[in-house]
Amino acid sequence: MMKYLLFAVLPIMMFTSATSVEIKTIYDFKIKSIDGEMINFSKFKGKKILIVNTASKCGFTPQYKALEELQLKFKDQLIVIGFPSDNFGGQEFKLDSDIKSFCQKNYGVTFPLTTRVDVKGENINPVFKYLCNKTENGVLNAKIGWNFNKFLIDESGRLVAHFDSKIEPDSPEVLKYLTIKQ
Repeated sequence: MMKYLLFAVLPIMMFTSATSVEIKTIYDFKIKSIDGEMINFSKFKGKKILIVNTASKCGFTPQYKALEELQLKFKDQLIVIGFPSDNFGGQEFKLDSDIKSFCQKNYGVTFPLTTRVDVKGENINPVFKYLCNKTENGVLNAKIGWNFNKFLIDESGRLVAHFDSKIEPDSPEVLKYLTIKQ
């Protein structure tokens, strides 16, 4: 009799576990930096992370200045990471060395940049697949319509907000998540 009871319960347990989805955190990802090193997101545990899809020849490119200022102002609690992309109108250089040189020369960028990636389409980078799909991040679906979309990750590695291109990095919508530590 005990044998039958176990078989009756087992299918229910299997069904329950098969339908549960394990939500990842940003700490599950690594990506090649513009310098050829690996950016391991788990090394940023305890800090907020602002991930931005960037481009060097875009109308929103001046946001690099505000991103750099944000990185410097909140350096103890925030890391900005730029993901250069050429998904919109051919607005990014082909070579990582040209991207890096442009960013440093024109905006003094010191925050990490990744190698050039796709942020949409069939070759979407896994980080952006995670950021844009609620089934993966557990929070929201996001559509990247242009360069300089921003994704804010909390200190636990969970996505908390998405800001489109028009939202400046130093806008009240972004700053409300940050505090200056005294």
